[in-house]
Amino acid sequence: MINLNIADIDRNITEEFSKASDWFELYEMIIASGKAIQGLADEDRTEENAVPGCQSNVWLKTGLEDGRMMITADSDASITRGILSLVLRVLDGQRPQDILDAELRFLDDIGLRTNLSPSRSDGLNSIIHRIKESARMMIET
Repeated sequence: MINLNIADIDRNITEEFSKASDWFELYEMIIASGKAIQGLADEDRTEENAVPGCQSNVWLKTGLEDGRMMITADSDASITRGILSLVLRVLDGQRPQDILDAELRFLDDIGLRTNLSPSRSDGLNSIIHRIKESARMMIET
């Protein structure tokens, strides 16, 4: 398996989602991508794994394997689950320092940040913050 770097994956997502003709089609594509993530087992849907600041319930679990951060996540809302799938596509399996340095340009390039409601946008920021904090903690230990 070839590991693409964050910038390459980010660019691939931008290209893929730039084919959407409008926000409705982009929204549909995001929801469809959410169906591909495995999600979390019920026993991992804990308060410890919950991401505060999200409009819907979001759980995030991270670990370190062979120097790479492994991330699993789930949500009870289809659009949030789709957003999680995109973030995971970029960050899962990457080195913690690379995750800390990541800019996630695709979020702006496909218009996701500007088309989300303020509460969903805050939730997206909370998810990214939680992942980067986990990466920071992995580097420090």
